[in-house]
Amino acid sequence: MTTSPPPASVADYAISMPRRRSHSPPRRLPEAEPEELYGPDVRLEEEGFAWYDPDKWYPVEIGQVFESRYQVLLKLGFGSASTVWLCRDLNLHSYVTLKVYETGHRQALNEERVLDHLWRVSSDHPGRNLLRSIKASFEVSGPADIRELAGGKVPENLLKGLIYALLLGLDHMHSEARVVHTDIQDGNIMLAITDTSILDDLVEAEWALPSARKIVGERITYASTGLEIPDDPGDPIICDFGDARFGDGPFEGQVMPDLYRAPEIIIGIPWDEKIDIWALGLMIWDLFEGKLLFNTRHRDRTASRAAHFARMVSLLGPPPDDLMERGSSWTELFDKEGKLMIDGEIPESSLEEEEGNLEGSEKAEFLLFLRKMLQWRPEDRLSARELMEDLWLNRQQCDE
Repeated sequence: MTTSPPPASVADYAISMPRRRSHSPPRRLPEAEPEELYGPDVRLEEEGFAWYDPDKWYPVEIGQVFESRYQVLLKLGFGSASTVWLCRDLNLHSYVTLKVYETGHRQALNEERVLDHLWRVSSDHPGRNLLRSIKASFEVSGPADIRELAGGKVPENLLKGLIYALLLGLDHMHSEARVVHTDIQDGNIMLAITDTSILDDLVEAEWALPSARKIVGERITYASTGLEIPDDPGDPIICDFGDARFGDGPFEGQVMPDLYRAPEIIIGIPWDEKIDIWALGLMIWDLFEGKLLFNTRHRDRTASRAAHFARMVSLLGPPPDDLMERGSSWTELFDKEGKLMIDGEIPESSLEEEEGNLEGSEKAEFLLFLRKMLQWRPEDRLSARELMEDLWLNRQQCDE
């Protein structure tokens, strides 16, 4: 018995809005054989997730046309609950990306609500254009590729421009739209592509040598096509609002990826937009230093939380008593004698010891900038708007 594919939850992002011309016919499928054809035992891309259920993931196919308008050209990537495809708008003769969520997934429904809220916020704030909307410029996942091109680290001059733009976007999001992203990390920052010839070349390469895939019955699972970051990328765009919250906080509940979690999330304190500021500080460190500031994982969740907290103590010193008194989860971190539940003692370290790119006053200014974000108390972290005035961040402009 065949099962009808579930309806796709789709969001599209147009590269431009050229003057409308006549509707183009769909492009014929490539005649060349795929680069590689995997056997049925291979778990390809999204199939590798433990929760993957083919009955809930729409079987998008290259060449398929959605809504008699958007033709799928190639697969760009995948996430824990979605796949992303490069398509051609046959009406506007422009590229779009199609994000197809797992059927009924909570993130899909929430992201739609948040994006609709952001779209309805009337504002001339320059940061408004740095948040992904329902229709925006075509973007490509950026920082991971930047690291690759830069030998694992993002150079200071490029990093400062990225940070400033992200702070603009966060300022609009926090101060005007009242949105907390909750998942600021490099994988959720996209870089705009302004030269569409890059996409033309990518499509032609796919048609000349189709990407690897796996075929089981009538279902095709595709390998993603790599898209390198251009030499002159556009502005960074904050995307993936599947876990975002909006409205008047504070909010409650477990959010943020494990290794980026702010102290208030671990301790169990109601939280607000300052968790995004904490995450931004960690992301800046990760990009500039080429390594994670927090990287301890254990199979046991409680052990991981305690080790993460111990690392915070190592780098920032002991948490303020008043912060711990506000928490509801500290008993999951400490035993009855008040000792942190980790193996051994808390290791001694500091940001000064671990920062390896700068020296002297430049190093001091950079770490001062980070410490404005990496504070135990959320109220002690500066806002996005305040951070834009930082000396280290603006030093390059002053020296030019």
